[in-house]
Amino acid sequence: MRRALHFALILILISPITLTSVANGEDRQPRKIVSGWIPYYSVKSVMPFIKKLPTLPLPASGSPVTCEDNEYSAEDLATLNASYLYSNKDLMKEVMPFWYTLKSSTVIRDDYATANPSWPMADTLCLMKKTGLKIIPTITDGTDKLVLANYLSSEKNRKSIVKAIMDLVNKNSFDGIDLDFEGFAFVDGNNTWSKTAPNWITFVKELSVALHAQQKILSITSPYAYDPADKIKGYTVYSWAAIASDIDRLRIMTYDYSVAKPGPIGPITWVEKTVKYAASIMPSTKVFLGLPGYGRDWITSVTGTCPVTAPPGLKAGSKAATFKASYANTKAQIDKATPTFDTAASEVTYKYVQSFNGVTTKGAATSCSATRTVWYQNDRSYLERMNLVAQYNLGGSALWTLGMEDVSATNAMRSVAVSIGPEKVITTLSLSNDIDQSIYYGGVFTLKGLLTLVDKTPISGLSATLQMKHDGENSWVDLAQLVSGQDGSVSVPVRIARSAQFRLVTSESDSYADSMSDEVNVILLSRVIVDRPATVKRLTPIVIKGFLLPQVSSQNVSVQKYTSGKWQNVGVSTVTAEDGSFVASVTERNKGVVTLRIVVTLNTQQINSSQFSVVVR
Repeated sequence: MRRALHFALILILISPITLTSVANGEDRQPRKIVSGWIPYYSVKSVMPFIKKLPTLPLPASGSPVTCEDNEYSAEDLATLNASYLYSNKDLMKEVMPFWYTLKSSTVIRDDYATANPSWPMADTLCLMKKTGLKIIPTITDGTDKLVLANYLSSEKNRKSIVKAIMDLVNKNSFDGIDLDFEGFAFVDGNNTWSKTAPNWITFVKELSVALHAQQKILSITSPYAYDPADKIKGYTVYSWAAIASDIDRLRIMTYDYSVAKPGPIGPITWVEKTVKYAASIMPSTKVFLGLPGYGRDWITSVTGTCPVTAPPGLKAGSKAATFKASYANTKAQIDKATPTFDTAASEVTYKYVQSFNGVTTKGAATSCSATRTVWYQNDRSYLERMNLVAQYNLGGSALWTLGMEDVSATNAMRSVAVSIGPEKVITTLSLSNDIDQSIYYGGVFTLKGLLTLVDKTPISGLSATLQMKHDGENSWVDLAQLVSGQDGSVSVPVRIARSAQFRLVTSESDSYADSMSDEVNVILLSRVIVDRPATVKRLTPIVIKGFLLPQVSSQNVSVQKYTSGKWQNVGVSTVTAEDGSFVASVTERNKGVVTLRIVVTLNTQQINSSQFSVVVR
């Protein structure tokens, strides 16, 4: 049971770093196929490395956590940038803080606060969110035998649990929730599964509706299961096929294969069998295989009489000791053992003997020897399991826990992620050739985009979003959804009411990396539209009506007449109304044709209408 593995997890959470654009011809990006859990008990060993983060207030009930910008010293930044989470975040798009326990139908216990009373969760969440990763916390089952199963049989209790989960998600602005309800499998007994499974399915569907209504993610963590046609024992209570359409992630605990007796932590044939079944009943990208960051050390036999100074519980069949996989090489040296790689299990194993000399309780000299067997996963183990991710196009892996694996194992994951990484997209955006960077109010212009690979090969059928931001605004808004043609191009006609910036973006997929074009700036020029008579009698006012667009009030309006090669003010000046309209006039004494125009002074800018002629008869 993994909740018994209380290791010290070294994980430093970091400040935001601007990512380099993907459209600049760099090397291929890795596919984000790594996720994992961050237990509550590791935070104490993490936070002392962060010196400058001011304490954020705990959120009031129902209020979202806000994350302020914080100042860091050069020393802090160096520490943060070298941390596990930052150095590997290009492999990840989400993490699962292992912080919560369901205690009743209305109570979700905060294990984080209990373990870290001097470091508010708001501060930790602030740092985590600055990484850009999605935060999907895990809730475990902390109730007694059959209690949760009985809760799920009651519509009232199911609604209470859903409400408690939604309140938790909304209060902390989480991106979703991960359910790790292991009591069904390991506490209740398999004779209860036929009764529990239908209620579990109903609960998952109800929670899914609530989460998806707010665009939140539903993740389920589960022990293994097999294709029912194989008639092999598995944890069928979790009903993968029945909940497949309602969940977004299935994280399979493909570890703890050997617990009571020596053996592999998760033999690869066993891992492949269960993930292959999962991928056959749901989109494979929903499926994540579990990777253990720990090894086990079992006592297989003890000979002799152990002295009083020997460790307690030194007997064959006692609970195995656990260790972090990152410590495995050092441990083998201490144990004076030569590890071997078991190709069938795709794991490392070795045996060694511990000897203890001393005296009995009566003072007599004595000694004993304990024969021990060790199993763990190394870089090759991780590589071969990540190759399953590639082979079956899975969503990725889920590490129990992040940071416990050896550095070489992390490098192995990276090598696979890069080999199946999305291709880079070069995205460009430009204005149509018939205009420069300015357009008159009411005018239509065309924005043209081009989506290609680094080698200039056009990408057809790729979705792209045209985004716009007005002058003086900070937020981009989606303006149009486009799909590239055979030549990789997109185009869209646009009319704007204010000067604005535009960019074209594409989202990351399994095949293509996300991308963003340079910004295109379009300046909106004001325009004066006039309505005037074609002819008037002399000494009769020539009445000129019009509008200033965009509509601006209280702007000076003058009538100008073209005389002797110059424009001269004539008539009486006026101002624009609230809707930008105006009425101006000029009177002519002489018969003939006069050439006129309207001039509006907008702030310090002079806006001229088109010149027009009036016949004075």
